[in-house]
Amino acid sequence: MNRIQGFGLGLRTEHYAAFEAGVDASVRPDWLEIISENYLVPGGPPLAHLERIRADYPLVMHGVSLSVAGPEPLDLAYLRELKGLADRLQPGWVSDHLCWSADAHGQLHDLLPVPLTRAALDHVGGRIAQAQDLLGRPLVLENVSSYVRFTADEMTEWDFIVQLLQATGARLLLDVNNVYVSGRNHGFDPVAYLDAIPAALVSQIHLAGHEDRGDIVIDTHDHPVRDEVWALYAHALKRFGRVPTMIERDDHIPPLPELLAELGRARALAA
Repeated sequence: MNRIQGFGLGLRTEHYAAFEAGVDASVRPDWLEIISENYLVPGGPPLAHLERIRADYPLVMHGVSLSVAGPEPLDLAYLRELKGLADRLQPGWVSDHLCWSADAHGQLHDLLPVPLTRAALDHVGGRIAQAQDLLGRPLVLENVSSYVRFTADEMTEWDFIVQLLQATGARLLLDVNNVYVSGRNHGFDPVAYLDAIPAALVSQIHLAGHEDRGDIVIDTHDHPVRDEVWALYAHALKRFGRVPTMIERDDHIPPLPELLAELGRARALAA
């Protein structure tokens, strides 16, 4: 994991050509994060582009299909494909989301929250152990944004995350925007959330944009990072130090120079 340092971007198809042409050394990212599912294929253009780009950039893998908290058995075929890709690419780490995203009918294409209960801790912890055993490496799991709470909740989200990671040896991909979004939606202090997370558990930070509708905040990943999230990131830097940090944009993707300018703001704050 120690070869991943500094500031990264999510690799998107819109930017393949720019990365292959070469990015100025003064602004280029230090590493790139790929969406794992985009490359679970035996060949073709996506892998060809990736092979060219990874010659110049260290990679991390970020998945959206693990459903590590889900009600159905883990998809072992998917995990074997994921392991094959990780063995091929040798990423700094493999991450996914602390959520459930599939049921008996298949993928739901959403990242759904976990009940914050002791029973859920046992359920998710066992599934993390199974996934880590098959992958042969620790998982890095991202906190998701949420819009509803369970009446059965027995603890805070941050208490749940800390207990889960300490029990399993998994690490945290801390999405600062998601902490802000959930804090607004549920009325908790996002600074208190960050202060409750031991620094040793955090492997990576995500920064992204959201849509503020006043009475609810939606994690859209289609806006620039907002000032309130930059302020929370400044606190995260004091709390966790220079954890590898990236800008994540999944829709309304701008030209690469715009994202590099945002990444420059993260670098400036860290400096």
